[in-house]
Amino acid sequence: MPLKRRRKPNAEFSVASLTDIIFLLLIFFMLTANFVQVKPFELPESDSKTVAPTSIVIGISKNSDFYHDATLVQFQQLEEIIKAAFVKSNQNKDFTVTIVAEVGTPFEEVIEVMKIAGKLKVKSILATQPKPKS
Repeated sequence: MPLKRRRKPNAEFSVASLTDIIFLLLIFFMLTANFVQVKPFELPESDSKTVAPTSIVIGISKNSDFYHDATLVQFQQLEEIIKAAFVKSNQNKDFTVTIVAEVGTPFEEVIEVMKIAGKLKVKSILATQPKPKS
């Protein structure tokens, strides 16, 4: 009478395909990430630790030049640029205009961009750099 051998199930898990999936996810997130392009300005200092989402970046130099994604634009174009980005985001309630104003920028220029954001009923924040620790 021949004895039947019992085959034990293999309890090992192959991770070879898992590394491929992780690599593909990494590539996907790197390609779809929203990279913020900020012109290298000297920003005002603040001790605030708040990090806010960025939907659109508007830069203002101390010479009153306005930038959108490091591209020089006219002040008259700002409302249309912000409105187009807001509509493109499906009028997301968390849409935020980040104002990057160089140190020495006339505050009236910052206020004008904030007025445009207020007119469109979107949030606006002022970008700052951390104060050096003493």
